[in-house]
Amino acid sequence: MAKATVTFEDIGVTVTVPAGTRMIEISEKVGAGIVYGCREGDCGTCLMVVTTGADDLSEPSVLEDKILREIMAGKNNRLACQAQVLGGEISVRPA
Repeated sequence: MAKATVTFEDIGVTVTVPAGTRMIEISEKVGAGIVYGCREGDCGTCLMVVTTGADDLSEPSVLEDKILREIMAGKNNRLACQAQVLGGEISVRPA
């Protein structure tokens, strides 16, 4: 199975994870500062900045693309609840 290396710049932690894992799941497990309000109906709070390896994440879904446009996110922003790792090396930080 393909693996990816993910670095959370805000806490200086790097982990290796299986491809297909959502970024929010990884963030929760390592205690990174990417917060989320999905369960409270506050979509868009898990916004993160991808500083390295954007091509190693899944393409934004129609829903993610819609939300990113609504909140006027930058081109290096993704929603951690939607972005899945594909492989390679990825670095992120909270937006």
